[in-house]
Amino acid sequence: MRILGLDTATRATSVAMIEDGPPPRELEARDDPPPGARPRHAMRLLALAAEVLDEAAVGWPEVDLIAVGVGPGTFTGLRIGVATARALARARGIPLTGVSTLHSLALNASRDGQRRDDVEVIIAVLDARRGEAFAAAWRQDEIARTGSPGTPLMAPAVYTPRALAARVGGLHAASMAIGDGALAFREVLERQGTFIPEDHSELHRVTAINHCRLARGLRGGAPDEVLPVYLRVPDAEISRRAAAQ
Repeated sequence: MRILGLDTATRATSVAMIEDGPPPRELEARDDPPPGARPRHAMRLLALAAEVLDEAAVGWPEVDLIAVGVGPGTFTGLRIGVATARALARARGIPLTGVSTLHSLALNASRDGQRRDDVEVIIAVLDARRGEAFAAAWRQDEIARTGSPGTPLMAPAVYTPRALAARVGGLHAASMAIGDGALAFREVLERQGTFIPEDHSELHRVTAINHCRLARGLRGGAPDEVLPVYLRVPDAEISRRAAAQ
């Protein structure tokens, strides 16, 4: 089975493909803008998809499933990623499935050499801007046992720093937080005893490889059924409401 994964939920653009083989293969191409630069989703997403398929020597007719990160994440990024995935699926006649970006991020903790025996809970945290974060949490044992998280201890939601610290403290378990939101909220999370890997650790990066892994256990369907998960209204709508008041 060949699965193509796309993610534009964060500033990075990630495209990956896994192939069950033999031999099994995992390929990724990504664009990580430098600090201060704007995301390049619209410019790079299709180019990265072509790059991955070329490297794998695979044509579109050989792709069995497309998996796209549906968020939470930035409004513009999710809109570009989901719209592009839906258009590709329709044009090529390929089933499409949506994957939670937080769910996918949490899988980083189950990679070879990344598991920590002193950690019970993995908290996936994405920077939501405006001083907030998107976060969810799962038991590490469940991630390691199944290869994908089950029912979250913390369902995906948007948090202020104080609210996230209180929610994490209420878990009463040794925890590790990963993601750019964990870096943004490092101080308040570490006060709760949460371990956060060093800033440059790859654990903090959303990768479409994990989207592909999760998609193995998901059913693809009609493109129009895949919708972005924003968790809050867009900044433009907030500004509009403020102006109206």
